[in-house]
Amino acid sequence: MSYAFDFSDLHTYAEVLARGVMITLGLTAAATVLGGALGVAGAVLATAGPRWSRALVGAYVELIRNTPFLVQLFFVFFGLPSLGLHIDEMQAAVLAMTLNLGAYATEIVRAGIESVPRGQFQAAIALGLPRRRVFRHIVLPQALANVFPALLGQVLIVMLGSAVVSQISVQDLTYAANFIQSRNFRAFEIYLVITAIYLGLAMLLRRMLNHFGSGLFAGRKR
Repeated sequence: MSYAFDFSDLHTYAEVLARGVMITLGLTAAATVLGGALGVAGAVLATAGPRWSRALVGAYVELIRNTPFLVQLFFVFFGLPSLGLHIDEMQAAVLAMTLNLGAYATEIVRAGIESVPRGQFQAAIALGLPRRRVFRHIVLPQALANVFPALLGQVLIVMLGSAVVSQISVQDLTYAANFIQSRNFRAFEIYLVITAIYLGLAMLLRRMLNHFGSGLFAGRKR
């Protein structure tokens, strides 16, 4: 028995799909900025902070890297309200994605910092430059340039992983697909379409971030 494809009524749900795409991109953008900043801060503390901060960052990284993102999302959305912190589904999604990306970014940036030759730091200190300026203007830019491809890959993983936020009723692209197939009962067609959309978004995002990184870190890679 052959399957008859039918995409004829999908155009009527174009607005639903477009809204899902915008929410997915918005979540990714917010998590990238906040998670990237968290990752840099965590890497700095892990490499140059006091012992207690290194232990705290290490525990955070191990917790996030060894638990499923869906569990983290449920903990944020369902667990935090029991502690008195009430947030809506969008805030919960951004927070969970930020914490997830931040943990992986911490390890990536830490590896980048350790890849910068120690002699550069020592030479700058010998010239009388303050440690903070040396780290900010010499070490960190090179570290980020060295690990930018890995950071880019992690951002794409977080974007694709955001599909599970539909489980807490965030109206992202996967939520849109679930909504549409519940109306027209053409699950194969709609999931084929959003697979193509996710693929297109990933390729577009990779190209945009590669272009951004090429300009930002030009001449800084070791």
